[in-house]
Amino acid sequence: MQKVLNVSAIKDGTVIDHISPNVLFKVISILELDMCKDMVTIGNNLESKVVGKKGIIKIENRFFKDHEVDKIALIAPKAKLNVIKDYKVVEKRKVSIPHEIDAIAKCFNPKCITNYEEVTTHFTVVSKEPLALKCRYCEKITNGDQLELK
Repeated sequence: MQKVLNVSAIKDGTVIDHISPNVLFKVISILELDMCKDMVTIGNNLESKVVGKKGIIKIENRFFKDHEVDKIALIAPKAKLNVIKDYKVVEKRKVSIPHEIDAIAKCFNPKCITNYEEVTTHFTVVSKEPLALKCRYCEKITNGDQLELK
């Protein structure tokens, strides 16, 4: 007899699927899900026919704003969002890295004005794979491994 463990469905909320297992906890951190008062279900290293292993997060009663989706895209560019209402998927959406990023990432250059003045950061995406962001103010390139989100 095969044992099956089921994770309960959520009535309303969002499921973030196809997260690379090595960045799952980074996504949890940037979305501050450790502070969430509603049910959050996390699965990591789950079997996936498409990518081998994946992570998944189910968040009850939470729907993401565009800037939050942009954060997810920067950390987990292959993630997919499923919006759930009354236990049904009402929207499926692949995240995508925008062409410009405002106020969600820090410039890695310690001398950049955005790191010591109250100036909103602004980046142009130079490359999505590998990730490279060009700062509007100092024109330095922040790579994916240097990326720090606000």
